[in-house]
This record gives sequence, structure tokens and C-alpha cells, in this order.
Amino acid sequence: MVFILLIIFGFYPVKIFNTLTGYLIVVVYNKIRIILLFAFLVTTVYSQSKPEIVCHYVDTTRVERDMAKITHTQNSRNYLNIETLNYVADYIKAELTKVCDSTAYQNYDVGKRTYKNVIGSIGIKNEERIIIGAHYDVSGNQQGADDNASGIAGLLELARLLAKEKLNYRLDFVAYTLEEPPFFRTEQMGSYIHAKYLQDNQIPVKGMICLEAIGFFSNKPNSQMYPIKEMNMMYGDKGDFITIVQSGKSGAFGKEFERLMKTSNLIKTNSFIGSSALPGVDFSDHLNYWKFDYEAIMITDTAFYINKNYHTSNDKLETIDFKKMNLVIEQLYLAIKEIK
Repeated sequence: MVFILLIIFGFYPVKIFNTLTGYLIVVVYNKIRIILLFAFLVTTVYSQSKPEIVCHYVDTTRVERDMAKITHTQNSRNYLNIETLNYVADYIKAELTKVCDSTAYQNYDVGKRTYKNVIGSIGIKNEERIIIGAHYDVSGNQQGADDNASGIAGLLELARLLAKEKLNYRLDFVAYTLEEPPFFRTEQMGSYIHAKYLQDNQIPVKGMICLEAIGFFSNKPNSQMYPIKEMNMMYGDKGDFITIVQSGKSGAFGKEFERLMKTSNLIKTNSFIGSSALPGVDFSDHLNYWKFDYEAIMITDTAFYINKNYHTSNDKLETIDFKKMNLVIEQLYLAIKEIK
């Protein structure tokens, strides 16, 4: 190998320039160098390229069907359109009913309107629970494909996959209503209602996983923004990763789940541990579990830090990167089923 490299990069074993024979040797020698250089480069490029990673468990067609069903409604699924919210809630419950041991609505009133969380459970004989949650409402008039139909589609597919596993914990799949303004950070959030129910009934919870916008990615330079500009030196300037967001309240559950997520390595995965004072750290339903001292994390593509369509009418189905989104779901599945 060393001899070949010496030939490629021009170190002649002999120098013969004064005879015709020497000239011919040099010509042949240079041709051999060119051939070897080409072979060396091709081999190097090939060895550095990675085979395409594909999903072995996630049903990609089913995920796309869920996304279309949730986003293609006559009216936007915001808090004013009760019929649309109920239509989506009914769809979620019907899908969970196919695979869960039990399903139920968690109804509650806000003013004169009744809203509902949807809960599907598997492994109901186990006492301690893991909560997997995502909100299904949107802000304003939009499809809300990334925020947060992607999270709901992920939740449904995880329920289908994990229902086949023998687990050490009860899994509650919870689809929340009223995560978006004007109810964000209020006690009318569906996740607040659910977290408070757990505490009021002293139900043991191993941890909570919040799925918040998991479908938008970009390989373009400078596509990824951060709350602190200098963070791009650590995490990069391309929005080609999924993030595990934690705080000091994520505890041992957060650390274990981070390790499990990074083990399968299906998609680039970053972990960020920070204070809620940093914009974005508590910008979803996991914040209510932190309020009641449950260990919780958020799985996200970083929402408005990567997706300029966030909370606009451009958050449409055609902007979703299904290939990466499905890898996120598969990586979540592989991690959840290994939780000890």
C-alpha cells in the first residue's frame, strides 16, 4: 500500500531521463500513476459513502395516510372549530382502538365549549406508566402539517408498533387539545388537564415523551437557527437533525432515553439540556408535566428554529420530509421498547 501511494504521489523509485528506454519507462510509469490515482479516489469515495438507511418497522404508507387525514379537513382544527377538532379526535380514537387495550376521551369544559383529549393505553396490567403525547390542534387557519400533525402521526404509528411488544410499563398515548394560543401556558391546555389528573390520582409515571413537530428538515447551509447564535458552532448550521430537549426536570429518564435514541443512530440526533428561560425549551405539552414534577422530554425538529412555515398557512403536507420523519418514528420505537 505504501509503495502504491509513493507511485501515485510522484516519488519515483528510479530516475532515468537520458535514454530512450528511460523515457518510455517514465511514460508508462506516469500512465500507471494515473490509473492508480483514479482507482484510489474511487475506492476512497466508495468507502466513505454510507448505504441508505430505510425503515424496517414503520409503515410509511400508513403514516402518510394519517397525515393526509389530519391535515385535509374542511376547516382548520383550531379551538374555534369544535366540529373539526372532534372529527380529528374521533379519527385518532378509532386508530388507537385498533391496537390499544383501552381507549377513552378525557372531556373538559372551557366556557360553554367541551374539548377532549384522546387516550389509548397498552400494557394496562403494569402499574408504572410512560406517557407519549402530542397535540392535535393548530394555531389559526392552517393545515399544521409539521405543527403538529407530524407528532400525532408519530404517536399513532408508535402505538401500532409498540402494541406488539411485551413491555415493562403501561404506555398511555395521549393526543392533547388546546396546546396552541390562546390557551398555551394556561390551565385549559389538554396536557395540563392530563398531568393534573395523574398527580391528583397519585399515578406513578416513569417519564413523559412529547412529540412536537417532527417532520421538517433541511440540508441547506444556514437553514438552522438557534436561541443563541453561537450554538451553531456545536450543533451545526443545517437543520438535518432531530433534537431531544431536556431540562433539569428530565432526570434519569431523560438521560436513559437520550442514550437509547442515539444507540440506533438512524438519523442525526442532538440533545439539548437547558433552562426554561431559553426560548423554546418549554414550548410544548411537556411543560405541564414538569409543573407537576414528572420527568419529561420533548422530541422536535426545533419547530420555528428550522421551519419558516411555523404557525403560517404554508405549513402544508407537501413540505414534510417523510423519509426523515419516518426514521425519527422508527428510532423512537426502537428506543421506547428498550426502556428498563
